[in-house]
Amino acid sequence: MLITVLSSDNAELERILDKVKSGKSMCRKDNLFLLELDNEKHIEKLFETARELRSQYFGNKIFLYGFVYFSTWCRNNCAFCYFRRTNKIKQRYRKSHEETVAIACELAKSGIHLVDLTMGEDPYYHHDENGAVRLASLVKEVKEKTGLPVMISPGVANHNMFSKLAEAGTDWFACYQETHNRNLFARLRLNQSYDQRLNSKRIAREMGLLIEEGLMTGIGETALDIAISLENMDELRAHQVRVMSFIPQEGTNMASWPSPPRSRELITIAVLRLNFPDRLIPGSLDVDGLAGLKDRLLAGANVITSLIPPSIGLAGVAQNEMDIDEGLRSVREVMPVLAEMSLQAAEPEEYRCWVEREKEMLNYKQKQ
Repeated sequence: MLITVLSSDNAELERILDKVKSGKSMCRKDNLFLLELDNEKHIEKLFETARELRSQYFGNKIFLYGFVYFSTWCRNNCAFCYFRRTNKIKQRYRKSHEETVAIACELAKSGIHLVDLTMGEDPYYHHDENGAVRLASLVKEVKEKTGLPVMISPGVANHNMFSKLAEAGTDWFACYQETHNRNLFARLRLNQSYDQRLNSKRIAREMGLLIEEGLMTGIGETALDIAISLENMDELRAHQVRVMSFIPQEGTNMASWPSPPRSRELITIAVLRLNFPDRLIPGSLDVDGLAGLKDRLLAGANVITSLIPPSIGLAGVAQNEMDIDEGLRSVREVMPVLAEMSLQAAEPEEYRCWVEREKEMLNYKQKQ
């Protein structure tokens, strides 16, 4: 009986993988089958196909994102986040405009392709129009001084902030829904609006910004929840899609909640690649540090995120300290991993061209 089941599963897997390789779109049933794989040989076939698709669209080139978490102040009280408003952590910080620009310039010199400016929903930037002006000014100077595309992750923003960010030359807006199950969202992002968060991405897109959408695994979601999220990502037409595993944080409602087996995250990365073969899919250093990078690249990721310079007092999000002071979240340290896998960092101009092409296509479609 077991042999018959495995044979049947193998046939179904081959059918789905052949379907993807021929350029056809997957349906919910296909995604559910892949997300529920538990046979190691079948999972490796999935990963192999994901790598083939990555190579088809991106060759052996990998993009590198410098991460600048410049403010850990936040007005929200998310159940999973270390930097939630009511958590009495040792110390919060808000880097000055000048400090943030200097850090971005240092990252640029190290060889990154994009500066990711991330913060909590800091009232200093969200309270009034002056805050939006300050944030736009920061983006503008970082872009001018580094010569690199800039991603902004400010949380939920209003139309006025997006207008100013667009005028400042912002390239990307990242705002993760974490789940598209409304009930689960309500348990994670306490007293926040599901629709407002989702609509902020649509507004940003209308303003000409590229969009990153993201999921979290290990938070009580089902395979069906992830499959539905894939459909939402497609509807949003996100340019970058990511998944990260939940990490329990001290002082939060979910401090005793276990971190999930990484197989769920890795399989989801691969399924993302099969659904969005020409999109950017990160493998984050913010979950397992440098030690977890190879597995994420083997699953089909083509972006390395959360590269953080040491000794500057920056934090990560999921892992606010891991590998940072040791300098392991650096371009220098990821290069040997890429070489071992016959991959290589793209040239900055290659990434810039990808971004500009996507922005041109976005603007063209919105004029139709």
